[in-house]
Amino acid sequence: MALTREFKETVQVRVKQDPAYRKELIIEATNAFLEGDIDTGKTLLRNYLNATESVRSIARELDLEEKSIRRMIGPNGNPTLKNFVNLIRECQKRENLHLKVA
Repeated sequence: MALTREFKETVQVRVKQDPAYRKELIIEATNAFLEGDIDTGKTLLRNYLNATESVRSIARELDLEEKSIRRMIGPNGNPTLKNFVNLIRECQKRENLHLKVA
């Protein structure tokens, strides 16, 4: 099911205004990946990156092309473990978040 423009705009507004919500997107994306729900994980990560407009700066940090990151988290993307871990690490840094598996 495609997301409506209104829903996407609502997520973007919430992400910009609510630091706890931003952190939860990263946590839930990571949990989804760990549970094998790759599509949900990519969608949540994509929502975070798009709403925070951080793809360009993260691409610079990771020495990757912006297009590579967008493809990686796109619906047909297949991020390598290395790229996924690096991407999550950069998101954590931005939100002053430290994730651990318990």
